Amino acid sequence: MQIFCDFFYFFLYYIFRTSLIMDNQDLRLDLSSIDSSSLVDKVEMRLIEVFLYRELKPGDSIPKETELATLMGVSRTVIRESLNRLKTMDLIESRKHKGTIIKSPDLSSILRKSIIPRILDHKTLMNIFEIRLALEIGMADFIFSRKTEADIEELSVLVDSEPDHSESVLFDMNQELKFHGKLYQMTGNGTLEDFQTLLLPAFQYVYSAGMLKSKGKRRKYISHKGLVSLLNAGTADEFREGMRSHLENHFHRILSADPAPIL
Repeated sequence: MQIFCDFFYFFLYYIFRTSLIMDNQDLRLDLSSIDSSSLVDKVEMRLIEVFLYRELKPGDSIPKETELATLMGVSRTVIRESLNRLKTMDLIESRKHKGTIIKSPDLSSILRKSIIPRILDHKTLMNIFEIRLALEIGMADFIFSRKTEADIEELSVLVDSEPDHSESVLFDMNQELKFHGKLYQMTGNGTLEDFQTLLLPAFQYVYSAGMLKSKGKRRKYISHKGLVSLLNAGTADEFREGMRSHLENHFHRILSADPAPIL
């Protein structure tokens, strides 16, 4: 997906770590071999190689612009533009009295700049929604293992006004967001919670724009009240299965629109 292109930059330096064997001479750019990528593009990626080669960690200072320019055989202007890109990616930052240092990137802040629902195409938005479904089933064990009595009480208050049977539940966007937002919080995983927050505008747009359409009768599913009951008195396996059942109509809407599989 296009919105995850920034992720690839972060993961590249892990991939490079397993295969990168070089000396200082190898770090110099061979200008005659530069392909259709711009010089800044090439230097940007080569800078990451340099940082890895020197085994720099978050908080470590990187070489100065002049040293990098000499090492790579390019101008300081090219180095400066490449470093600015790495700053935009949240991989480096400037610190007073320390210069430019390596930074552990805040992935959510990078993605937040890219997720603009009215600009993203239909397929990307639906892909994001599918990620939501996969996450909420996958995090069921964390929720069950880390729940507290206070969590159960808060969820019980949230669902108190809902009907007992799913067949009669009318979809309420605000209620859905509050309930599922609480579940993300209960995972105890701050990154996961941040991820749900930054994807929220895309979720809301998918709902409000009517992108979840399906043919046929609505299927029975486990309601929010049913999920709270499973959290309170069920097992981890039962809660995980309950989460899948709760999301049944979303899966049905998406999968019924997919082309028939080739057998």
